Parts: sequence; C-alpha cells; structure tokens
Amino acid sequence: MLGCAVGSLSLGCLVEDVGVTVRRGLYQILILKQQALTENRASMFSRIARPTATLLRSLSTASQHNAKVAVLGASGGIGQPLSLLLKNSPLVSELSLYDIAHTPGVAADLSHIETRATVTGYMGADQLGAALKGCDVVVIPAGVPRKPGMTRDDLFNTNATIVATLADACARHCPQAMICIISNPVNSTIPITSEVMKKHGVYNPSSVFGVTTLDIVRANAFVAELKGLDPARVNVPVVGGHAGKTIIPLISQCTPKVEFPTDQLSALTGRIQEAGTEVVKAKAGAGSATLSMAYAGARFTFSLLDAMNGKEGVVECAFVRSEETECKYFSTPLLLGKNGIEKNLGLGKLSAFEEKLVAEAMDELKGSIKKGEDFVANMK
Repeated sequence: MLGCAVGSLSLGCLVEDVGVTVRRGLYQILILKQQALTENRASMFSRIARPTATLLRSLSTASQHNAKVAVLGASGGIGQPLSLLLKNSPLVSELSLYDIAHTPGVAADLSHIETRATVTGYMGADQLGAALKGCDVVVIPAGVPRKPGMTRDDLFNTNATIVATLADACARHCPQAMICIISNPVNSTIPITSEVMKKHGVYNPSSVFGVTTLDIVRANAFVAELKGLDPARVNVPVVGGHAGKTIIPLISQCTPKVEFPTDQLSALTGRIQEAGTEVVKAKAGAGSATLSMAYAGARFTFSLLDAMNGKEGVVECAFVRSEETECKYFSTPLLLGKNGIEKNLGLGKLSAFEEKLVAEAMDELKGSIKKGEDFVANMK
C-alpha cells in the first residue's frame, strides 16, 4: 500500500480494545497542551506571536467549521493514526481516505467513532479522482518507510514516483486545495510537487507545504527533557530542510529562553537532526516514525484549517518556496492565512552557531531540490 506497513496489531484493534478510556485520555492530554500553549502565547518567538497550532484546540468543541480533508496513503503507519486524529477534529466535516489497499476497512473502522466528520474510503487509481474532488486540504503521507541503514534520500526513486502521481491527480481534481506533503525525502518531494503543479498551470507557492512539524515537536520535547520543563510550554523554531544536517533548530530563539554549554548544544542539535534515525533503529526494521509523525501532521493540518477559517496569528514552520536564502525552498516560520501563506517571517536573528549550520546545509539542500526538479523535467 502507499502508506508504510503497520504492525501485527491494527490501529482499529487498538482503538476497539481500549475504547472510551483512550479517547477521553487523548482529549484530556490535548486539552492540557492547549491550555499551556495559550498561557504562553504572548512570549512565543521574540519577533512573532506564539504559533496557535495544537491538536487540542482542534479537538475542542468550541467552534465547528466545514472542511473536506483527504489523506493519501491512509492505510499506512502514518496514515491510519493521522486519519484518527483528523476524524476527532470538529474542523473536519468530510474525511476522504485513499490508498491502493485496505482503505474501505480503515474508513469503516473510523466511521464508528462518534464525531461529526463523515468518512469515505477510496481504493485504487480509478478512485483517486473521486477521493480528491472538492477537497480543501490534501495531506500526503504516502510512500515507503525508512529501514535501518537507509537515508531519506534512499527513498527517492520509489517515493518520487508516488508523490508525482498524486500531485498530478491533485492538479487535475482539486487545484485550489492546500497540499501538505509528509512523504520523504521532503527536500525533494516539495520541488517535485511544485514542478508537477506548474506543468498543469495551477501552481500556487502559498498552498504547497512540506510538513516539517515533527522537527519542531522533537526539538520541543528534547529541550524540555534537558531543562526539566513542561514540553507544552516550550517552542523551538526549526528551519532549513527535513533531513540530517539540513534540519536546523534555532535554540537561541527558544521560548522560554534556554542556554546550553557548547558541547551540550552540539549534541542536542545532532540528536534533533538524527531523531528519525533514532526511531528507525529502535524499531529494528519494523518501520520509521509513524505515531509522532501522525501527531505532527495533524498539528500542522489543524493550524492550516484554523488559519483558513480566519483565525489570526497562526504560525507554523514548513518547507516552502522561499526567497529568504539562496535556496529556492527553505523552511522558516510562516504566518498562515485564509489562502495559505500570508507572510514568510524569515530566519530572525541567528547565533553564530546557527549561522554556521545554515551555511553548512546549503549544498545538500540545493542538491536535493535540484534532484526533485530534474525528476519532473525527465518524466515521460
């Protein structure tokens, strides 16, 4: 299937086994997260308002909006838990699930949850157009997962074709939708998506996003762990790209302000950059980061939906078309609005350590971008 394989216990079994306890527990955890984020809003980033992105806000029942969201690769290890989180949100009224296998079952399972979003499963290439028709947001986690010893770039040949095919379908069937790419290598799949959309004459750089939110989530968790802080009260902007040394956490811009000795800062930065590999090794061949990526993907999607609904001050980092550096694409904090990117907030003031990281990332980032562009240029 398009999404990475799940383990021997399906998500549906897990939900059925623990039932109401897990659902209520999830809501409670996310509510606490939202409360903490709201309290700290005024102090987020020295130059911008705190990002409003949280899963909790979107799981609350304070307001309801109508949005059709598609998940392409919905049967996989990221797609299933991501779809579960989206189903729980009052921001979503229709959930369209697509994959090359098993989506009718995933959709049937999720449709039994007592939240308002209707769920429809679509399977196979002949149903892809129907899955995308009328979508406001399309989230794409489709692709093969990393295994031990593999880099994100090793995934290129397989995932590049998958993403190009799905981007082509989006251009044909929902050209106005916001496109959120999770499929790795993001540093190449965003240029691929952009070039495919250009071929159809429907490219809008304000509506194509490489979801790098997991890097921010990880940075927040790791900083909080080292400093004994509540992770809900920590926010570290992460810029650059979404692979190895192109992942650049701006610890100097962390809220609340934190400081680390040089050796500890270097080790922390390295851990954030290689956190995906940490999970791949821990899973010992059983896949890559799926649950944390689903959480991060949902967080970004809810932020985007909030902004599309008119909420002000919504800020998230994402890998997008950019003029902030010498790279054509670069991740920085973005102010989101009704039509996608409202303003690129740029890099802000960097420490000398961070300036060096940015400089060292450029060659690799440029190479990955060109690789994606060349792939589309050479497509038949």
